[in-house]
Amino acid sequence: MWKTIQPAPPDSILGLTEEFKNDQNPEKVNLGVGVYKDDAGSTPILRCVKAAEKELLETEKSKSYLPISGDPAYAAAVQRLILGAESEVVSSARAATVHAPGGTGALRVGADLIHKFNPQARIWVSSPTWANHNGIFGAAGFEIDRYAYYNTENKGLDFDKMFSDLEKIPAGDVVVLHTCCHNPSGVDLSADQWKLVAVLAGQKGWIPFLDFAYQGFGDGVNEDRFAVEQFAAAGIDYYVASSFSKNFGLYNERTGAITVVTPSAAEAMVAMSHLKTVVRTNYSNPPAHGGLVASTILNTPELHTMWLEELAAMRNRIVDMRKALVAGLAQQGVEGDFSFIEKQRGMFSFSGWSDEVVSRLRMNKSIYVVGGGRINLAGLTTSNIEYVCAAVAEAMKS
Repeated sequence: MWKTIQPAPPDSILGLTEEFKNDQNPEKVNLGVGVYKDDAGSTPILRCVKAAEKELLETEKSKSYLPISGDPAYAAAVQRLILGAESEVVSSARAATVHAPGGTGALRVGADLIHKFNPQARIWVSSPTWANHNGIFGAAGFEIDRYAYYNTENKGLDFDKMFSDLEKIPAGDVVVLHTCCHNPSGVDLSADQWKLVAVLAGQKGWIPFLDFAYQGFGDGVNEDRFAVEQFAAAGIDYYVASSFSKNFGLYNERTGAITVVTPSAAEAMVAMSHLKTVVRTNYSNPPAHGGLVASTILNTPELHTMWLEELAAMRNRIVDMRKALVAGLAQQGVEGDFSFIEKQRGMFSFSGWSDEVVSRLRMNKSIYVVGGGRINLAGLTTSNIEYVCAAVAEAMKS
């Protein structure tokens, strides 16, 4: 059957990583794929993860299937983390959470659930957004539209235009919102802006779908869930797709969750019943190891404290690299004000580098950047920052 079928185009980000792996230049730098790197250029296994895995190795008695929704202790830990241990949503049992294979799997389960009952809804994503949002919701059968978000002139949020677009979205449609550390821009809403958006969602009747992949990479674990709490206070239906890939470093364990928040416990039970049918016909039940690791850490005080310390170290390193990049570009005499990079949050930034500059960096210096100029700050280290800044200066002068 494949003789007449054309090959699919490579993924724009993962394809770039393959090209990076095949590059023989010893000075190559990958600023493309969204994976945390330490200052040695490695993606570390956190100490708290190693400790949890050791405990599991010693105590685990079975490799039997998990329930369709996953381990209940995992779901409870996820809800406490993304909503807050004192959240009224948690105490009222008006949320349903299932363990999904990563944040991507969580988004797809949520998309399939919505399409089951509201196939005519349109999905609204920010302009720009994570490229795979389009693929996930498109594959689930939805038409996709965009609302304004990033202002290319001032390198910040165009909130007035964003809010104006959100006011026009009809009831029943779904709005995908980056809860913190917006991918790809690194530009987030302020607390006051989130309050306005949450109130607007209740007034207009569209459904928020929060992509919460980077909790703890913005200002902190508690601070980063501010948006989630505002929608909870509004008492409306909404979705949260969360992930432990970044903040626990559990990339290859595919550990995430989809949480459906409803106005009542009775509605949450209905939502859970249908979440299970979606999961059953997709992957049947989730992989256990990553969820057990995360649950062990979140439910063990000493490991929880260790995790918060390690997460803070990752967050602070990225902040340091933002400052170093801005200072390094200035030292190299690169024209323009790049201070906006220091104001952004999370791993990503729209650098403002043109596709021509991005191409020169890859072809001449083996520095890999996603088209459009999005960079992963965690790919910078104290040993390569000078090389990168000098290469950017050269590429922008060519």
